[in-house]
Amino acid sequence: MKKLIALMLALVLSVAAFGCNNAPADDEKGGEGDGAKVYNVVNLVNGNLGDKSFFDSAESGLKELADAGRITYKTIEMGGTDADQPTWKTTLDDVSSSGEYDLVICGTYQMPEYLNEIAAKYPNQKYLIYDSEASQPNVVNINYKQNDMGYLVGVFAAAMTTETSVANINEQAVVGFVGGVDSPVINDFLYGFIQGAQATNADIKVDTRYVNSYTDTATAKELALSMINDKGCDIVWGVAGLSGNGAAEAALESGKAWFIGVDSDQELTLDAETAAITLTSGLKNIGQSLVWFFDEWDAGNGHFGENILLGINEGGVGIVTDKNFAKVAPQGVQDKVNEAIKAVSEGTIQVGTAIGDETGAAEALRESVRP
Repeated sequence: MKKLIALMLALVLSVAAFGCNNAPADDEKGGEGDGAKVYNVVNLVNGNLGDKSFFDSAESGLKELADAGRITYKTIEMGGTDADQPTWKTTLDDVSSSGEYDLVICGTYQMPEYLNEIAAKYPNQKYLIYDSEASQPNVVNINYKQNDMGYLVGVFAAAMTTETSVANINEQAVVGFVGGVDSPVINDFLYGFIQGAQATNADIKVDTRYVNSYTDTATAKELALSMINDKGCDIVWGVAGLSGNGAAEAALESGKAWFIGVDSDQELTLDAETAAITLTSGLKNIGQSLVWFFDEWDAGNGHFGENILLGINEGGVGIVTDKNFAKVAPQGVQDKVNEAIKAVSEGTIQVGTAIGDETGAAEALRESVRP
């Protein structure tokens, strides 16, 4: 009997020791309930929500995570004007110094300079930047193959602009691109867009103009109206955040053009009248990339210090192929887009990129196709 009791006691102690040795550390995944940690996150928007594209996409992913009980989060809208910019760094410093958050999220090409300085100041704080890249070991960088997405949109636009049986399509093979800022990321969209358009119609013309802001809908509207009325553009792609909505307004007001959205499915976010003249949207799935990141982090793959590049196969980019795309575009146009999706995803088509383009190829291509 004494031997049996001793054996049982040894077994209990060994089980207890096993549990202690395998308990997750404070900074590892694990917590209450089902064992998954609930992260506290702050999302810094160097602009404002309501752009119905870029920042709203990120917000949708965070909301999905919060609704699933995986994170708690706070979004701080810092404004996107020149007058707002001084607050970007101070806000980043404030949330970092608080020690309150497991992860600080921000995005866009305007933030790395501030993020590199603040992340170096707080090496124990974790950060994520999307659609840009910092250089600190405590930052995970998530970027997207917007050139591949641009290629798909270009194939679609060039194919559609010859379909004169469709309302608002004229006989001129001219499409428009309204960009936020003349920058590598925006020109990466454009590079793919022109290449896709030329693959469909070698004689296509692309009228490219920049708003020089992501929040100026009035200027974007003015630029798009000029494209439509002066250059004969019947399809305009707005790649300009909130500014892009001004291009959508121009297409609607003119009564003789279509709009293509970006980042989010803008048919679902624009008002009913504007959604009705939105043919499709190029998708930069920022929200889903944030969900992907937390899936990875929960699996023990934080990717801090890495630059992650997400394309079609990873669900990082794509194009809307239902709603107006399916209802308005002739089947032949839809087939061309689906063929392009397959070719790009399989790698049989390699799309050029404006990121790190020191040869000026993207700029030269842009200038060569102006109407």
